Amino acid sequence: MSAFENIVIGKNSIPSLIITVILMIAIPVISFIYWRKRHKQQTKISWLLAGAVGFLVSARVLELGVHYFCIIADNPVSRFINGNTAAFVLYGITMAGVFEECGRYVILKYVMKKNRTCENAVLYGIGHGGIEILAVILPAMITYLAVAVMFSRGDTETALRTLNITEETAAAALPSVQAAAAFDYGMMAMNVIERLLALLLHIGLTAIVLYGVVNASKIYLPIAILLHMLMDMFPALYQRGLVPLWAVEVWAAVWTVVVVFIAVKLYGKMKLSFQTERVV
Repeated sequence: MSAFENIVIGKNSIPSLIITVILMIAIPVISFIYWRKRHKQQTKISWLLAGAVGFLVSARVLELGVHYFCIIADNPVSRFINGNTAAFVLYGITMAGVFEECGRYVILKYVMKKNRTCENAVLYGIGHGGIEILAVILPAMITYLAVAVMFSRGDTETALRTLNITEETAAAALPSVQAAAAFDYGMMAMNVIERLLALLLHIGLTAIVLYGVVNASKIYLPIAILLHMLMDMFPALYQRGLVPLWAVEVWAAVWTVVVVFIAVKLYGKMKLSFQTERVV
């Protein structure tokens, strides 16, 4: 496995990865503590847990199940999608939007019938976006850190053996090793910003979907799905090598602002409506 012998771990890789791991834990934890402390009377922990479960079931179980057939398994459908950029992008953004937002809708409408408050909508979004960080992003960062530490010691054979990289898995493992070697403070900043934007996105989309639920309006679920799809468009294009990473971050920032703007307007309307109901 000569390709691994040329791997050189950057001097900033390990410290930047350590900080990234710490921040990935801090983002959801601090968000929850801040919001819960500020709105303790209006929030219930069950909404945080519902958001976390909603993401795991919709995105990591149901959506991944469809991905296995349409992307991973070898069949005519997967070959068509993987071989056609337009199909790959359209499929990816549609699945993300439909599964996550429909999952959000089902839980908010049929499961979380009690304590429907604006503040709980934010807590649900923190649970949804927070568990995505802790269950998906954090393990990847920890893996990168482990790789960087192993290869920084200069003993490639020991590193490969410790990380269980064999001749059969070398091709699949090489990109991860290269990514860990090239990781720096710039990548750290982009990953942290991306997660902050994603957390705000999930909070905003939760407010939009909840507004539709409490007002019995069917239009807000399709709006949430469309906004989610638009947010994921550039990341999907990036996976095909069609746009640079900086463009993905700019695109994400723009659509996060759009979603948050809409959500803030609806949040205010819901809050006024809930206050009126309590007075009546």
